Amino acid sequence: MSNSISAKPKMTYHKSNLDTDLLLSLYKNMLKPRLIEEKMLILLRQGKISKWFSGIGQEAISVGVSMAMQDDEYILPMHRNLGVFTTRGIPLHRLFCQWQGKMSGFTKGRDRSFHFGTQEYKIVGMISHLGPQLGVADGIALAHRLNNEANVTAVFTGEGGTSEGDFHEALNVASVWQLPVMFCIENNGYGLSTPTSEQYNCENLADRAVGYGMESHIIDGNNIIDVYSKVNELAQSIRSNPRPVLLEFKTFRMRGHEEASGTKYVPEELMNAWAEKDPIENYKLFLLNEGILTEEQNEHFVSEIKSEIDTELEIANSEKAVVPDESIELNDVYKTIVYQEFKPNIETNELRLIDAISQGLKQSMERHEDLVIMGQDVAEYGGVFKITEGFVEAFGKDRVRNTPICESSIVETAMGLSIKGRKSVMEMQFSDFATSGFNPIVNYLAKSHYRWSQSADVVVRMPCGGGVAAGPFHSQTNEAWYTKTPGLKVLYPAFPYDAKGLLATAINDPNPVLFFEHKALYRSIRQEVPTNYYTLPLGEASILREGNDITIITYGAGVHWALETLDNNSNVSADVIDLRSLQPLDKECIFKSVRKTGRAIILQEDSLFGGIASDISAMIMEACFEQLDAPVKRVASMDTPIPFINQLEEQYLAKGKFEQALLDLLAY
Repeated sequence: MSNSISAKPKMTYHKSNLDTDLLLSLYKNMLKPRLIEEKMLILLRQGKISKWFSGIGQEAISVGVSMAMQDDEYILPMHRNLGVFTTRGIPLHRLFCQWQGKMSGFTKGRDRSFHFGTQEYKIVGMISHLGPQLGVADGIALAHRLNNEANVTAVFTGEGGTSEGDFHEALNVASVWQLPVMFCIENNGYGLSTPTSEQYNCENLADRAVGYGMESHIIDGNNIIDVYSKVNELAQSIRSNPRPVLLEFKTFRMRGHEEASGTKYVPEELMNAWAEKDPIENYKLFLLNEGILTEEQNEHFVSEIKSEIDTELEIANSEKAVVPDESIELNDVYKTIVYQEFKPNIETNELRLIDAISQGLKQSMERHEDLVIMGQDVAEYGGVFKITEGFVEAFGKDRVRNTPICESSIVETAMGLSIKGRKSVMEMQFSDFATSGFNPIVNYLAKSHYRWSQSADVVVRMPCGGGVAAGPFHSQTNEAWYTKTPGLKVLYPAFPYDAKGLLATAINDPNPVLFFEHKALYRSIRQEVPTNYYTLPLGEASILREGNDITIITYGAGVHWALETLDNNSNVSADVIDLRSLQPLDKECIFKSVRKTGRAIILQEDSLFGGIASDISAMIMEACFEQLDAPVKRVASMDTPIPFINQLEEQYLAKGKFEQALLDLLAY
């Protein structure tokens, strides 16, 4: 950096009514991340850290936005926003430990760089998929509105991230619901090596706001006074008049996407032009020329920060490396919960499966005043299956919310509500449509507790299954996609009694739960169901019938297919296990039965390859091999998409294959 007081800044600053202390604070807060980065680049070359995403040249945005925010307001930063973390006052040794993968970091060595959050400092870091954090900001802001809190949420993305569908969905939801979010685009010229001319085809990204009915502003992202003043003005306005605002900060990335990628793809003249707009050098010259800062003060600031860096780095370096411990890793996948039992009463009513789910959901809404239901058409219309009919009248539209058709953003919004301590139930109109929200389910909800101890207190209801001639986009049973994903719990009840009790427990559980509801069973299965609020434990299978010849393991519609088959074959003596809970799975119940009968057949509606039956079969072979009198048999639907017309659907489904497979196994 130049020390010449005669030099003039290349940028124009208007200090307006900002006092000297604030002007100096803006400078010191920019200087700190710059000096940390310079140190990190040295350590990177020495092989002491593995990767670095540089924010050199963009410090004014991180610092200006952070200083305009209140301490109790959430900021959702990205790779290049070190200034957010330092301005919020995170001890440097904890950041250094995070980058070194040590326990005093924020992820216990499980994630790197800025992929973490901290409730203590109200920061929620991004994941590599970029887009989901925009919808998470919506959820945090929605919680503020529901809690009547005058707070604003700031979320960052790059110009490359605006190409993702999550960007559109998040802005649309925020606008429709008038959520107090500042969407901050750091337009720094390149998404890795892709220039903006290949990223979008409009003059300014801020121009997109008009399509959402949203206010927008373009800000010089290298001018710290402009950034702070405008964001501070907007934040104050949003607190009193909640609404979303789109901000485009014009800046430039002076180093590679990450250090290994370099900047050879950037024209030299462009790099030189932006080098002259360095936010720290120019602001320092402005302060020197205005007599607000002296050379001696500046040297003191630099010395003070470097000393802090060295001291904190020594603390981090002296900490021992993480020692792998399987039990710790496994125990941190889910947030620990002590099951709270609410016993069913003796008073019952005969309910269909659909009625039991509706009643259980309503009673949970009464018990949890913070619980929010979200989904397409769930409000006045009552959902396409009428499960939430009458809920708006009972609980109001704040808590029973129609959503735009944007599954991804609503999953993310649910995650944001959880970060603010609120429960939510999201209805996927059909489980098939969860593909549109797959990324945040498997990468955000599932991994948050393991990564940084943040629970995802979310239930996703999944109407599913065939037998109703609904074709390949409304009939899938796709539970295996989620049982494979550590961090998710998966429930699949077959009876009204189980559905009501398990749903209550799922909502009580702070971990993400996918709750599968078979559409063909909604109105065809009836049962006496207790009228009160009650719970059932997760991970406990139900033995519906007992016998000695064979063990039948199934769930969902398969339970009813199996029972019907046994009714038609009264000579077969079988244990029938209704799993109810697929994750966690009641392995001991399965093993105990198989060791008794010596034979096992697993029935699933899903297609065969890669289904849960394959894993259960492997478990039985490993745990019960010596007790088996025959191979474990899997019965499943065809390895094709599920067809529409009745005769093709009947051929597809496992129901028509089960009886013969059962008899063949008994005869083995």
